[in-house]
Amino acid sequence: MKEKQSSTFDWYHQQWGKPTHDDRLLFILLTVGTFQVGLSWKVAAGKLPVFFRNFHNMEIAQVAAMLPDEVEAILKDPEMIRNPRKVQATIQNARAILAVQEEYGSFAEYMWNFVGGVPRLNVYEEAYEVPNVTPLSKTVAKDMKRHGFTFVGPVVTYMFMKASGMIQDEVLNPELR
Repeated sequence: MKEKQSSTFDWYHQQWGKPTHDDRLLFILLTVGTFQVGLSWKVAAGKLPVFFRNFHNMEIAQVAAMLPDEVEAILKDPEMIRNPRKVQATIQNARAILAVQEEYGSFAEYMWNFVGGVPRLNVYEEAYEVPNVTPLSKTVAKDMKRHGFTFVGPVVTYMFMKASGMIQDEVLNPELR
């Protein structure tokens, strides 16, 4: 298990902050953000293999079509983060992505519109200045909720936008991190 968990962390670290326009990858990053609420990123990212196993390899359309008996099975998996609200949010967010794809062509197109199609760079002198919520993340979270997403408050949304490379926070004095 240690080896599998290590490769999961490696994958997550390699992906973190790299701009992506891949809807499935965006869904994966959003799901990690959803499950991270109240936990550490290591716990949530460490469960990626479990998410893949329980959520049809993170295929958006298949997750969107999940039925209540599948939810019950997920909640019985001892390796899963067994929070019913987060499991339901993952399914609802897959459904919202499908609706957004219909309206905007892709989930990526919808999300990247918030930053004008290019990563937004925020520069800070010191690490303590880096916020966990911004006016942009509040706007995006509100709009995502309007489009049927759930468990996407401004903190989760900001972390999701950073994870997917839409937002780049740079600290000028890294030794103070």
